[in-house]
Amino acid sequence: MTQHHPDLVAAIETFVAEAEMSEITFGRKAMSDPHFVRDLRNGRRLWPETEAKARTWMAEYVPPAKAHPAPSEAA
Repeated sequence: MTQHHPDLVAAIETFVAEAEMSEITFGRKAMSDPHFVRDLRNGRRLWPETEAKARTWMAEYVPPAKAHPAPSEAA
């Protein structure tokens, strides 16, 4: 099946790799659809507003703060 949005799929692939996030997590958080990326690859068509929502979510994403271990006390 033909991809209708190869540039968006490529942008999402780059984003999830850099954010260390699965495509399912991206779909769930950004679009409330865990199969969003799979469906895009399989030819899902999008309204321009839906593409804009995905791109805006990626642009505004703030990764969670990584837990820092407490400094160890010298014995």
